[in-house]
Amino acid sequence: MLKVGELAALANLTVRTLHHYDGIGLLRPSARSDAGYRLYDRDDVARLHRIQALRAFGLSLADIALTLDSPAGSPLAIVDRQLEALETRMAEARRLRDQLLRVRAQLVQGSAPDLSTWLTTLENTMDMINVYERYFTKEELERLPMVRSDAAQAQWQAMVEQVRGLIESQVPPGSDAAKAFALRWLQTFDRDTGGDAALQAKLNAMVEREKDAVGMPAQIFDYVKAAVGELKSDTWAKYLRPEVLDRMRRHIAARGHEWTPLIAQVQAEIKADPDATGPRARDLGRQWMALFHDMVGTDPQDVDAFRKATATEPLLRMGPGIGDATLAWLRKALST
Repeated sequence: MLKVGELAALANLTVRTLHHYDGIGLLRPSARSDAGYRLYDRDDVARLHRIQALRAFGLSLADIALTLDSPAGSPLAIVDRQLEALETRMAEARRLRDQLLRVRAQLVQGSAPDLSTWLTTLENTMDMINVYERYFTKEELERLPMVRSDAAQAQWQAMVEQVRGLIESQVPPGSDAAKAFALRWLQTFDRDTGGDAALQAKLNAMVEREKDAVGMPAQIFDYVKAAVGELKSDTWAKYLRPEVLDRMRRHIAARGHEWTPLIAQVQAEIKADPDATGPRARDLGRQWMALFHDMVGTDPQDVDAFRKATATEPLLRMGPGIGDATLAWLRKALST
């Protein structure tokens, strides 16, 4: 069972929100600990999923309370509705991509798209912006050029098309061309997030969930990750034993997908508990170290070599959303 702070962190909500849901009878915890802490079980989490899905659909809390007790609020009905909405967003992303390709073709040929073409492009772009609005605050959106800058959007779209070209040409992710592209990708990502680790972690988590909706099909996404991995492996090789590099490759293949959500959870908890004194902080710290040791091992010399590499090589710190403040917070979490 989950305590209220744990559930809040996992659901990217505040404890106050869950207390409010309890107070109005929308989501009452199934149990309480001997110390009086709220405890949530599987059914509670399933109900919270339905509540948050209905909120995303624009219902008020009063309407959600009524809907949950109706056939339209059943778990199956909610999941079906979410799938329908996801299909719509995927279609929106495909429409935007096709429209941008048409506009780009006209611009490359030196002709000016007419008014109706620009209006269609604007409409499709606004549909895409709504995806970002589900994940970022207004202040955060102001700091994301891929949302507010036409030039940045065009650059990212061009980079996606470059990846498509590499794939169609069967260029391996470990080739010099792919690794050179991976470096440009990381540099652009770092530039457009201002090097903000928390923003990077949030953006990575969004793209993991919304690949098609943000114009990043799985094939493109996987190729970029592979090319970045190959690029960084060259740098790791200057510091780590071949056995450790092999271990890291096996780890990335089997468990690499666990890092993005864990990093996002850590960044969210840093905001909720900046002093890293709560049980959720300690739990995340333990999860982090378990995943880290699975990747690098427990040999002190290998661990020191890994840490020296990350401290020395800026490239190794680019992309995942792990900054010095993140690591300092984790150290505090593990020391409590």
